[in-house]
Amino acid sequence: MQDSAAAISIIASTFLLAGMVKGVIGMGLPTVAMGLLALVMPPVQAAALLVVPSLVTNVWQLVAGPSFIALLKRFSTMMVAVCVGTFAGIGLLTGSAGAMATAVLGAVLAVYGIVSLISARFVASPQSERWLSPTIGLITGVLTGATGVFVIPAVPYFNSLGLEKENLIQTLGLSFTVSTLALAVGLMATGQFKAAVATSSLLALLPALIGMFLGQRIRSRLKPDVFRRWFFIGLLILGTYMVVRAIGPS
Repeated sequence: MQDSAAAISIIASTFLLAGMVKGVIGMGLPTVAMGLLALVMPPVQAAALLVVPSLVTNVWQLVAGPSFIALLKRFSTMMVAVCVGTFAGIGLLTGSAGAMATAVLGAVLAVYGIVSLISARFVASPQSERWLSPTIGLITGVLTGATGVFVIPAVPYFNSLGLEKENLIQTLGLSFTVSTLALAVGLMATGQFKAAVATSSLLALLPALIGMFLGQRIRSRLKPDVFRRWFFIGLLILGTYMVVRAIGPS
């Protein structure tokens, strides 16, 4: 996408909407931003624009919780695996197979929508956490590197652990922060996060923060469960459309 008034308007509107979603339900900024921006630009460009807004909003979510050190120790192997997986998968996002990256991104969004709509609940035992955490981290990292989205399978896994609400929110902040940093390093290592892109990403932070503020203000006026349901329906439709468009005849 060329730098123009129309491009700036699309990017600002996307991050405003993504920020509002995060303000209402506490997550969804990178997912919405990647899904919508990938409709009008290569996924690698969308991922680069995502770095600063995602990092700032997730660090905010991370430091606001009460148990940072304990959660960091508990999920340290998972976070290391996220980084390893991201570096392993970054080639798909930054390579020449743009259509494949778009299709994989669409599939991830659709799967996330389906899993969330059917309220699939998994229960992970404390005994299995030792090997499950790095395994889930590695898979999440590979998908992060390949698509720029870091919700599958990390979010369902964290939900399966029965974490208290505040710890769950902080754990999501930890995972998303590490994933964003790993993605940023991967993009820089492949030359996709240069100074001009970093500046554009920094500018995208403002509409994202405004969106978060608005979302938090209107949250009390909405039914979060209803909003969340329509959000996941939207992800399912968007993801399916992206897959069909990417693999269909040109």
